[in-house]
Amino acid sequence: MVMVLALGAALAYGVADFLGGAVARKSTVLRALICCVPAGLVVVLVSALFTGGRIGAAPMALGFLGGLSGGTGLIAFYRALARGPMSVVAPVSALAGAVLPVAVGVVGGERLERSVVVGVLLCLVAIGLVSMEAGTGGESGDAAVGGRRRLLDSGPLMAAASGTCFGVFFVVLKEAGDDSGLWPIVGARAGTLTVVAAALLVMALRGRDLGPPVPGRTLLGLALLSGILDTGANVLYFLAAHEGMLSLAAVLTSLYPAITVLLARIAYSERLRTVQRVGLAVAVAGVALVTAG
Repeated sequence: MVMVLALGAALAYGVADFLGGAVARKSTVLRALICCVPAGLVVVLVSALFTGGRIGAAPMALGFLGGLSGGTGLIAFYRALARGPMSVVAPVSALAGAVLPVAVGVVGGERLERSVVVGVLLCLVAIGLVSMEAGTGGESGDAAVGGRRRLLDSGPLMAAASGTCFGVFFVVLKEAGDDSGLWPIVGARAGTLTVVAAALLVMALRGRDLGPPVPGRTLLGLALLSGILDTGANVLYFLAAHEGMLSLAAVLTSLYPAITVLLARIAYSERLRTVQRVGLAVAVAGVALVTAG
């Protein structure tokens, strides 16, 4: 059951990320999130009311904290998608997000086979390989400073930051308890909405424009669908994490880039450098070892 739920979460996350990234490319990150996050909150709130569960302060608070981290990760992830190809951004984010739950699971007493440890190490190597982008030659003076700024805001590094936030989200949801129904997910979506609202407030205070609105009904519908799928993935992961080990649920869920990459190749014909292809192959081997263990 853990594998079915976690792989279902991977499928939903993969499609949601592709759709959200597509909308962000035509508009902006915040414009996309303004549509995605409230839609997901409404869906999970209605679902929680119908499925029942104990509404406790602690599970809701933990869910809210997880949502703050997840919301920050979403902003970083969509920003990364706007700066780099989906086929690079999605795997880096997923692998970075898988490492932290595995580490927490080990510290918490989960026993990992040797193959799993090797798989995690391969995942770390894969992050470095996939993150390598073509250089532009030597720079000096102001150009070098500008290069460092671009590096800090590059797709791969922003993706790694988003993955770390997602890893925190995975860990916190595991701790939210399993007798509270879907209410921790409600708290999580509220936390994510809080992050988006804070980002909007900062933009307003700085007098910065949000950019072009989401163009057309089709893209608006895709944005709403992205939010619903993302929330559904949260629910599936939450159920998987409480059915079995945190490390197993998180790593299986982190297979979602396979879906995102496949959709990106079909829609955008994205191509990878040789070193990035090697990185993806290493990533597949690493995740396979973790899963098999």
